[in-house]
Amino acid sequence: MTSYMTHPGNSAGATVSDSTAWGAQIRKLRKARGQTLSQLGSAIGRSTSFISKLERGSTEISITDLIKLAGVLGVPIGWFFDAQHQAPLEVGRLVRCNSRRRLGAFLDGITEELLSPDIGGMFEMFLSTFAVWATRPEAAPRDTEEELYVLQGQFDIWVKGEKFSLRTGDSFRIVRESYRWVNTGDVEVKVIWVIAPPTY
Repeated sequence: MTSYMTHPGNSAGATVSDSTAWGAQIRKLRKARGQTLSQLGSAIGRSTSFISKLERGSTEISITDLIKLAGVLGVPIGWFFDAQHQAPLEVGRLVRCNSRRRLGAFLDGITEELLSPDIGGMFEMFLSTFAVWATRPEAAPRDTEEELYVLQGQFDIWVKGEKFSLRTGDSFRIVRESYRWVNTGDVEVKVIWVIAPPTY
């Protein structure tokens, strides 16, 4: 049986309408992925019109379709639920410490949490946690500027073959360059990243 999300009431302090909130998130994710309405619709077996209405918050979405969208857009299903139950004034502005959205684990031993209210701005900010001896292999350079601040731990990072050893309190910049890193310490590393333009 297909289940649908219901809309909360309009009483004072009510949470944001599920359809409206999810629609805005879906639109931002779709644009961040460079997909058209038609491409996203085709990927989940829905019409362009359905995706358009969904993004405007004028139609409901089933759990089945939401799961499909999460898969196509590359986010966990919890992405859409974690941002719910915010007061309207907080949406797009405030992220509570206990309601950050997980960006997923791209590599073993790495978790990432979105610190920005959403991914629709000029830059994105997130918190990465690297397990002991976690590593990021060399990646192709991106057309971005990335700055990081080490909250905890120490790790080595290589940019264009040059090695830099970073520790708590250090900050670092990467501009359109390939890089790799390894957590060489005996504790988890926590790093705040700011990337422009958003790439997630």
